[in-house]
Amino acid sequence: MNRPTHAMIAAAGLGTRMGELTANRPKALVEFAGKTLLDHQLERLAAAGVGQAVVNVHHFADQMQAHLAARKPPPNIQISDERDGLLETGGGLVKAAKYLGKQPFFVINVDSIWTGHETALLELAECKAKNPEALAVLLLARKTQSLGLHTAGDFHMDSTGKVSRRKGEQISEFYYAGAQIFDPAALRGFAETRFSTNLFWDKALAEGRLFGLELDGFWMHVGDPKSLQLAEQKYAKTSK
Repeated sequence: MNRPTHAMIAAAGLGTRMGELTANRPKALVEFAGKTLLDHQLERLAAAGVGQAVVNVHHFADQMQAHLAARKPPPNIQISDERDGLLETGGGLVKAAKYLGKQPFFVINVDSIWTGHETALLELAECKAKNPEALAVLLLARKTQSLGLHTAGDFHMDSTGKVSRRKGEQISEFYYAGAQIFDPAALRGFAETRFSTNLFWDKALAEGRLFGLELDGFWMHVGDPKSLQLAEQKYAKTSK
């Protein structure tokens, strides 16, 4: 298996649900367990062997640039500048694609933290290698092993690892845990406009090429002050 060498951290969001915590800084620079959310993700990527990481910026972009400039690699950082307008998760990825190489790459949400499964990214890469037809492999967390979301779930997953969306009033077992591996082919035909990653997934689902990997650990979506507090408590207990 060839380990991915490139990744993107989706970090340009406004973080409005964080309230006062993002009144004078971007969500990516909110501290979690003694370091910024952004640094948690960069260290996770470095541990997985990623040498080149793209970080998109918008809200308090100057702060983001200064913070990243002060870091030492790995990984090396390339900024994808969205100051002129947020492109959301899909459009932002299309804009950053020129920095992500021609091989499968990771995409991580800056506000996704997990414990107990430090090899999850490498296992995503292994799953992609075993299923070369996959346009994307999503890291999925069981709802019973998650914190920060309270919905009916996102996806079902069958015994082969293929995923399908929860529909209507259905309840599904899994949340998308904010990390995935993409095949560059997934981006073909998409323009650099504002849209969600969901459109990539819709394409992959229609072609039967969207796969999942269950997280063997606990996933935390750090989206607001309450979930930040609860996640830090959980993280402290599991990191001892």
